Amino acid sequence: MPETKETISINPATGETIGSVKENTIEELSAAVLKAKLVQKEWAEISIADRAKHLILIRNYIAVNAGRIAEVISRDNGKTRIDALSAEVIPAAMAADYYAKKGIKILARKHLRPGNLAFANKKSYVDRVPFGVVGIISPWNYPFAIPINEVLMALISGNAVVLKVATQTQQVAKILEEVVNAGKLPEGLFSILNIPGPIAGDAFIESGISKLFFTGSVPVGKKLMAKASEKLIPVSLELGGNDAMIVCSDADIYRAATGAVWGGFSNCGQSCGGVERIYVEAKIYDDYMKVLREKTEKLRIGFDKNFNVDVGSLTTELQLNTVKRHVQDALSKGAIITAKADPQPGNEKGLFLPAVVLENVADDMITMREETFGPVLAVQKVEDINEAIAKTNDSNLGLTASVWTRDRKKAHLIASKIEAGAVSINDHLMSHGLAETPWGGFKQSGIGRTHSYIGLEEMTQPRVVVDDIMLGVRKDIWWHPHSKEIYDGLIGVINFLYLQNMSKRVDGAIAAAKLFMRSFKAD
Repeated sequence: MPETKETISINPATGETIGSVKENTIEELSAAVLKAKLVQKEWAEISIADRAKHLILIRNYIAVNAGRIAEVISRDNGKTRIDALSAEVIPAAMAADYYAKKGIKILARKHLRPGNLAFANKKSYVDRVPFGVVGIISPWNYPFAIPINEVLMALISGNAVVLKVATQTQQVAKILEEVVNAGKLPEGLFSILNIPGPIAGDAFIESGISKLFFTGSVPVGKKLMAKASEKLIPVSLELGGNDAMIVCSDADIYRAATGAVWGGFSNCGQSCGGVERIYVEAKIYDDYMKVLREKTEKLRIGFDKNFNVDVGSLTTELQLNTVKRHVQDALSKGAIITAKADPQPGNEKGLFLPAVVLENVADDMITMREETFGPVLAVQKVEDINEAIAKTNDSNLGLTASVWTRDRKKAHLIASKIEAGAVSINDHLMSHGLAETPWGGFKQSGIGRTHSYIGLEEMTQPRVVVDDIMLGVRKDIWWHPHSKEIYDGLIGVINFLYLQNMSKRVDGAIAAAKLFMRSFKAD
């Protein structure tokens, strides 16, 4: 018999082994998809209201076990328990509640009003039809919140789900499975598998899934999209960002500085929608930087023992090296570190880095062009807001951004000019925690959306049904056999509807009426 492989889980903040999980095979993935297809057909026949009851069970289980779930996330990912609780566990409970209560209306049949008087007899409606088996490949930075949102959306929409959680966070995968199973779903409707990352994408596409949701890097997302195109499998891709924050001269400096510290350093900066670039108007630059430096230097970095740290560790050694490379590139090109918070003593075994503020940054530095995904804030002085907007948009990524000002009208004007999927005013990053707001980006930050009514629509296909309600109709006016009479009648229809000359409109109405009467006669 072939040897069973296991994934060893390491706490990145301490270096200790915290568990292991069996590695699944491609054959097991195919079997899970095949079983899911059979179960999904019955699940899709269940009313949305009945599906919602299962989501409420999941919500309740999250609420009862919130602290334990946060603890697992913290140990497996390296973030603090408060980060895990506030950015993953609570949003998950809120999402289950939202989709259970709002999904019924969002996914309900939509009746369409006739678009034109000439076809008022055609009554139409749109049903949202589940894809079937949805495949989800989720990342290690938010290993609970990202996948469970997509699982919940898929389930309420009538789909089955096959999920791969990142190899680096398999202990979270175990508790996520426990949480979803608390919903008492039909056996086989939801499966979670530990498929090695390098083969997972191709394996999922070849497994027979109906749609793929992927969160990860731009290069991998492009490869998956190309592979999926061979089978015309639709994909939804969330591929990260290099997100900008614009600080206007009339901003609340304290809020804008403390917001940057949270938005840039929470989860050790490993947030695709986190703050990476900050553009500050020259008029307040010095005052703003004073507060930003002070707040950064007060951060406590280390392993979360007694809730007495603010920033945890990075999750992988590969990411740690990426962040080091980005910082070193910036320093070699003239940037300077003007604020730094070092890890606390006794954390030498973990994947910790200092939280740093970079100034004197230039547009050609890697950290200004690519996703750094670490505890680094790069700040640049700008002369005015137009320059800030231009620099914000000078990127091939466009996931999120934020505008900080006391002038709400100005804030919304600036937001309307930013090329990003989500723009926050006087806040940053937290929109991912709002189930009602769509999540996804512009440009190479991805394709498609999750969360909100748009996310539920992404989990389904629209099917329109058109019903002719006119009694006694034998044929439509344009059906065979054709003749000059039909041609003149059709010209009459368009003349009646759209000509400005009243006399010609009346003539058109008469011609159209004659043609309409033909509909009630057999040839």
